[in-house]
Amino acid sequence: MSVLVCFHAHPDDEVFVTGGVMRQAADAGHRVVVVTATDGALGEVPDGLLVDGETLAERRRRELEASTSALGAHRVVMLHYADSGMAGTTDNANPAAFCNADVDDAAARLATVLVEEGADVLTIYDANGGYGHTDHVQVHHVGVRAAEMAGTPHVYEAALNRDHIRRLMQANPEWSEDAAPPDLDSIGLADTEITTVIDVSAALAAKRAAMFAHETQIGDFGPFLQMPEEQLLAAFGLEWFRRRGAGDGLAETALPL
Repeated sequence: MSVLVCFHAHPDDEVFVTGGVMRQAADAGHRVVVVTATDGALGEVPDGLLVDGETLAERRRRELEASTSALGAHRVVMLHYADSGMAGTTDNANPAAFCNADVDDAAARLATVLVEEGADVLTIYDANGGYGHTDHVQVHHVGVRAAEMAGTPHVYEAALNRDHIRRLMQANPEWSEDAAPPDLDSIGLADTEITTVIDVSAALAAKRAAMFAHETQIGDFGPFLQMPEEQLLAAFGLEWFRRRGAGDGLAETALPL
């Protein structure tokens, strides 16, 4: 049995870029651990969804537990840093926000989990955090340092594939160019930067179930919840990674578990 640790910024981030590899690793008999840096307390939530006295952080913790259960995780760890909010917002200045955490201090907390678990593989994000969110960028820096502290042998940057997004839009005229992020060139990684492409189509039902678990995040998941199976498979049937320290020309189809 190998151990996969997936480090994420907020509850719900686990679904898009690592949900499939988590489910498939668990199904293959490996141990799967999810670590989230923040409580996600600054996320948007539909009016009337929270019950009286319930905080968004409390709801998102429960949603994370339901999602990771669907994805096969054996343990969930929350580091309980404050959500930093989107880049450029006033919440970035909060001293308790994850984006302002001392990298070595935060890395030591993650490294403790890596050592406890004997992690074989750690997933983080690329240096831009996928799309520039301050917490996601910090996940990259903290994750890299934690792996050094713990001696974790394999570190993978989970990433969006911007070239794949372009191909999807070209193949689906109803997804007009206007619907694409205006700065698509700065999102994720290009085909040429990706070392590892994993077919997770067998885990698609689990990924969809995990999306449904995050009820408060309907703004993020809503467009995908009713998507036809064929389109959902095209959008989420592959997961992409860049293996840190890989030599030129590496082309993998699985994590080293």
